[in-house]
Amino acid sequence: MSETTSLLNKRSTSESKINNSKLFLAVFAAVLGNFNFGYSLVYSSPILPKLKSPDADPRLRMDTEQAAWFGSIYTLGAAAGGLGAMLLNDMIGRKLSIMMSAVPSTVGYVLMGGAVDLWMLHVGRFLTGVAGGMTAASIPVYISEISHKAVRGTVGSCPQITAVFGTLSLYALALVVPWRWLAIAGEVPAVLMVILLVFMPSSPRRLLSLGREQQAEKNLRWLRGNNYDTRSEISEIQHSINTQSKVTLSQLGTPVYYKPIIISVVMRFLQQMTGITPVLVYLEPIFNESKVSLEPKYDAALVGVVRLFSVGLAAILMDKAGRKALLYTSSLLMFASSLTLTMISHTTPCHPDPAPPNTTALDHVGTGSSLGASNPVSPSVIPIISTMVFIFGYAMGWGPITWLLMSEVLPLVARGVASGVCVTVSWLTAFMLTHAFTHMVDRYGLYVPYLLFTVVCVLCLLFNAVCIPETRKRSLEEIENYFRTGRTFTINRSPSVLQSS
Repeated sequence: MSETTSLLNKRSTSESKINNSKLFLAVFAAVLGNFNFGYSLVYSSPILPKLKSPDADPRLRMDTEQAAWFGSIYTLGAAAGGLGAMLLNDMIGRKLSIMMSAVPSTVGYVLMGGAVDLWMLHVGRFLTGVAGGMTAASIPVYISEISHKAVRGTVGSCPQITAVFGTLSLYALALVVPWRWLAIAGEVPAVLMVILLVFMPSSPRRLLSLGREQQAEKNLRWLRGNNYDTRSEISEIQHSINTQSKVTLSQLGTPVYYKPIIISVVMRFLQQMTGITPVLVYLEPIFNESKVSLEPKYDAALVGVVRLFSVGLAAILMDKAGRKALLYTSSLLMFASSLTLTMISHTTPCHPDPAPPNTTALDHVGTGSSLGASNPVSPSVIPIISTMVFIFGYAMGWGPITWLLMSEVLPLVARGVASGVCVTVSWLTAFMLTHAFTHMVDRYGLYVPYLLFTVVCVLCLLFNAVCIPETRKRSLEEIENYFRTGRTFTINRSPSVLQSS
């Protein structure tokens, strides 16, 4: 008992001397990739109205199917990027995987910025999606492995914050910058990310797994500060690595592996099924047909501001209120807002006439049952307020916490591959939903997709109640022990192990 107390006192003393300033610098360098991800994801929102306009370049003008592909092909690229990161995370490491995402990102923006044909727009958007998928699979894992458990919740929300800030930047720039220059501007954060990451450390956990203990200790000291005693944390990580082996098919049938993987996959599936991606991708066209009080481009920018505020609030509350409490709040807010939007779209008079020729689905969003040109409705603030509440709720919980929990609960030995699988499932779901959204709205109006999103929000609430553990202030090793034992986060070690630590 005295040895255990001595160890805890020693650890408490060392933790009190932590200096996280360099950790925050490393996190900032990495999450520039998420800034680029948020920027590129919603690139289609202000662009589609211009490319569907009669004044658009005939070589680039889009019809219904082309608009659907331009909006959704990004998510297909993200799925491919997730698969690539699944291999690269363990082959070359998390940091290099993040840096490599700058290649497809830069090439994609160049194609879109200089597009003279539709294929250049589609290929460019696909490539920026590949970059987004790579960063989505690599950055949360990198951040979780370099962060101390006391601040992992806060810095773990940084990827979502910077993605939202990237989205807001796109909406703001779109107010004054031509669409081609929006693509050129998107290259800047990717290049800056590569330059900064060159000077940042690799994950100490990965270095220890490669047997490079001296370099791992040096990197950990750089991240924690010169006055931090790294021995205890290095010992914990090394013990975790030593007790792990390559996962076999039979091991995947044990709770310590399949439970966290299933939880992560289902969370990413439900996250996308809430409808967040099609709402963001088609935000300005939706507002354009929803008869909101302000111009759609200003409404989109306002939503971006609300989203940024809510993610910042979630970062503050992440390690105070806990993950589950925020997920409950998030589910309830999304349910209330999507239910309101469902009722609004259902009670609006139907459009009796077919859509005129040479128009796209999102030119007539909801013409089947909600937003007909021959049945004009008075401008209203309800759609914009409901959408803001939906975005606020999502950004408070199911946005940042899903990414954070994925990096926390996945088995340490299979984290690189499993995170790639989760991201791939997430983006394949987003692709199918985003592509189908245009056609659903064209045929049924906004009522059907909003009703679907409402049902999914109820499922999110139930899944959080039954399946998701509270990981606040738990080390990665304690979280893994929870799934191993099925009942406790506490790791029991023999006195000899404690003494050697």
